[in-house]
Amino acid sequence: MTTFWASILVFGMLIFFHELGHFAIAKLVGIKVYEFSLGFGPKLVGFSRADTDYNLRVFPLGGFVRMAGMDPEDEEVEDGSGFGEKSVWQRISVIFAGPLMNFVLAALLLASIFIFQGVPVSSTEIEEVLTDKPAAEAGFQAGDKIVAIEGQTVKQWERVVEIISSSPGERLEVAVERNDAKVTLDVVPEAREDGQGWIGIQPKPHFERQNPFSAVVQGVKYTVQVTFLIFDFIGKMIFGDAPADLGGPVRVVYEINRAAELGFIYLLQLAAFLSINLGLFNLFPIPALDGSRIVFLLWELIRGKPVAPERENFIHLVGFGVLLLFIVFITYNDVLQLFGNNAPLP
Repeated sequence: MTTFWASILVFGMLIFFHELGHFAIAKLVGIKVYEFSLGFGPKLVGFSRADTDYNLRVFPLGGFVRMAGMDPEDEEVEDGSGFGEKSVWQRISVIFAGPLMNFVLAALLLASIFIFQGVPVSSTEIEEVLTDKPAAEAGFQAGDKIVAIEGQTVKQWERVVEIISSSPGERLEVAVERNDAKVTLDVVPEAREDGQGWIGIQPKPHFERQNPFSAVVQGVKYTVQVTFLIFDFIGKMIFGDAPADLGGPVRVVYEINRAAELGFIYLLQLAAFLSINLGLFNLFPIPALDGSRIVFLLWELIRGKPVAPERENFIHLVGFGVLLLFIVFITYNDVLQLFGNNAPLP
């Protein structure tokens, strides 16, 4: 039951913010909105206000904003409030606002985490010493704070890792603070398979709570950083430098369950990461996605007239079918990996 409600919470936030982006900008530029719905299928509950129906539907995996003029079969709106009556840039802004709001949601979720838990800060305090490793043999203990290596003062864990990684097989003199006393230990890093040195210690996480303004700034910063990391990973997958590790709805629900078991903060972190992924995915120029619709609008801007609606809708329909097949393929692969023999499809 925890998994169910956690999944509803996460999917609901992602879908609501995405559709809210389309809805808000459509209203702003004067497009008539017939319906704002979360979910698909039969209506559960709803109400009407200012010529717009607001509905909650049975199946929660999705949502939509139905605007005047989006469907070629819609009756023409005589007051100029149809989607097609607006300028190209206004229509692009309506389409782009959906993915944009997913990035906004990610930044807000991260900002909430930074307010209540804090921003992770670098520390040289040791949380765990692995047994049968050089650090344990040298006498390191959990709670020790590394203050110097070979006489060099260190204040960040990244610097500790840098020195140890570059010194496999070399004896290092490490000064630590332990119970308000300074202790000197000698340790020889062992070489890992990649040739870098390590001694078997884990850092203790430290956090600094932020005020709301700083939290939002940090939220935006981390959202941008994660976005570029995802781009980098996608590029490596395309060129074969990283394994193609894609997940569908089953994998997402599985990860939501794991995050919910760890705690609400972890669930918010996962929701932020998923929101960034959803925003990026929707900007890809794949038929039926927002990115493809933006491409068609840019093409209209270049050539001075729109693509025939029937042709564009046919392309989106075909793309949607291919997308569904792709989701089925990934879902099947997820089921095999998570509940079967853990072997991916060939």
